[in-house]
Amino acid sequence: MEPLPHPQTPPGAARRRARDLGIVIGPSATGPFNAITDVPGVRVGHTTVRRPPDVHSGVTAVVPDLVGPHTPVPAGVFTGNGYGKLIGTTQLSELGTLETPILLTSTLSAFRVADALVGWMLQRPGCEGVQSLNPVVGECNDGLLSDIRARPVHEEHVRAALDTASGGPVAEGCVGAGTGTVALGFKAGVGTASRTPDLTCGGFTVGVLVQANFGGTLRVLGRTLTPRSVGVGAEAPVPAADTGSCMILVATDAPLDARQLTRVARRAVFALARTGAAYSHGSGDYAIAFGTRPDDAPVADAGLGPLFEAVLDAVEEAVLNSLLAATTTTGFGGRTVPALPADLLLAAE
Repeated sequence: MEPLPHPQTPPGAARRRARDLGIVIGPSATGPFNAITDVPGVRVGHTTVRRPPDVHSGVTAVVPDLVGPHTPVPAGVFTGNGYGKLIGTTQLSELGTLETPILLTSTLSAFRVADALVGWMLQRPGCEGVQSLNPVVGECNDGLLSDIRARPVHEEHVRAALDTASGGPVAEGCVGAGTGTVALGFKAGVGTASRTPDLTCGGFTVGVLVQANFGGTLRVLGRTLTPRSVGVGAEAPVPAADTGSCMILVATDAPLDARQLTRVARRAVFALARTGAAYSHGSGDYAIAFGTRPDDAPVADAGLGPLFEAVLDAVEEAVLNSLLAATTTTGFGGRTVPALPADLLLAAE
């Protein structure tokens, strides 16, 4: 099983993003790549792990430049529903800082991924004397399409994602941690988007990345869409109630403190409702927000409105991008989940 670090397109034919279809969400402009990497100093790496038909999994790394135990960045976390294994969340909440990259993966691989992240960090320059480290790893259950009990993500896959993390365009859909995920009845995966809101103290960038794997009924432009309504996979399987989840990562170069970043993370989880999320009993819905300017005086709370709105819009678009970039996948147990057909999306009634 060979790792596929940060491929530029998912396997199969190229897919279109929401804006390619004329779907524009919110008034704020995007960054140049409409991705979390539009925030200066933020990189993304993927390793995709496939062994068809049974294994469709992987790991995604979001890497703030220079982050480490001696150079933490401010961060906040919000739990919409806590049915998940978000490793490192208690210290992040207590101290309001992030000291490692954030990794996303499959539920039963999360613990191995956290150990690999610790090993990678301890080898970084300046970490020779480190004796305590708080790895942050989120997960979604990809067991509908992948043999989750095989725990196919290994240390070499984690290191590949970290070592190849880069700026610029971000691969979406069936890649990295999104290789086996399903959302809103369709094949989903990783999605990203950005916005450049104007705050009272200047213009900044906020970028989001989602690992989409949650239940509900898709809403696009005020319409609800199901596999049946768009003519694909009328009998497509859906995840059991205890296998949902969505991980949302938010980065910004706006000067915010940990309390304000927690407020940003809260809005990111709220945004899932716009897409039709059900927030079921078994869906672990989390957001982590971090800033890249730890030493600057924070924006006044009263000026955060445009940033909150930008986060809502970017998360909604990132979820839609995760669906549009994904491809129909047949996986473990012969189960097939259809992709959202871009050519039928706008025509659907």
